[in-house]
Amino acid sequence: MRIGALSRETGVSARLLRYYEEQGLLSSHRGEGGHRRYDADAPVVVRRIRTLLAAGLPTKVIRDVLPCASGSGEVLDACTLGHLRDRLAGLEEQLAEIQATRDSLAALVAETERTTGQAAPLAGTLAGAA
Repeated sequence: MRIGALSRETGVSARLLRYYEEQGLLSSHRGEGGHRRYDADAPVVVRRIRTLLAAGLPTKVIRDVLPCASGSGEVLDACTLGHLRDRLAGLEEQLAEIQATRDSLAALVAETERTTGQAAPLAGTLAGAA
């Protein structure tokens, strides 16, 4: 299968397919005239890559877990659990940090409103007044 056909079948641009190849996620061989040729399973591999990217995995992790993907990529073999658990733990930490930041900002807004007796202006209002 040539890159254009793979792009049409998967909805992924040829440029992005070449990027996946550069990252070691997708493989091709050169056919007549030096054109990239992909194996028949390439659309499945691309769908797995897209599923893993949508789950927030960086390409370097996808490269490690992709050999363990089966089916559409929504179910992975046990060899990936360490990577997936680490990524999930990292996201949980980020969420906790964002929530703490949000709580601090909300408290600052509330205290400012309480002490000034008025609602704080929106950021866009401040920028427009400057």
